[in-house]
Amino acid sequence: MPGLYFEEFFVGQKVVTVGRTVSEADIFTFAGLTGDFNEIHTNAAFASKTQFGQRIAHGLLGLSLATGLIMRTGFLEGTVLAFREINEWRFVKPFYIGDTVYAELEITETKALPRIGGGSIIAAIVVKNQNDEICQRGSLNLLVLSKPE
Repeated sequence: MPGLYFEEFFVGQKVVTVGRTVSEADIFTFAGLTGDFNEIHTNAAFASKTQFGQRIAHGLLGLSLATGLIMRTGFLEGTVLAFREINEWRFVKPFYIGDTVYAELEITETKALPRIGGGSIIAAIVVKNQNDEICQRGSLNLLVLSKPE
């Protein structure tokens, strides 16, 4: 599916992604990529004694999975120029191994930027688990191409 052009976005437009289950391998791959081997993520015995009772996924892993799921929808395929900004991102509740993550987006603002050949869209993002509990929230500012003439 080709992505939407700037002119095809409108305030109030909503998109829900598919889900993706967080695995132990995801956590260790992310730890290796970032160098963040904090024991709350990587040591089951240590994590069992914390307020969470088990290992939790890195907060930024959740954000990364959400952006990947957003791209899987196809609505930005070939038309997104850049992820410009992440605004007021909140880590509300952790993701655990075995949780299924999905994102809900709502376009809250559009602004034409003719000098770049497109425009800016702001999308409010809510990232939830399989129980529809909000785990993360914030907004993304994306630059998107205009429709060719």
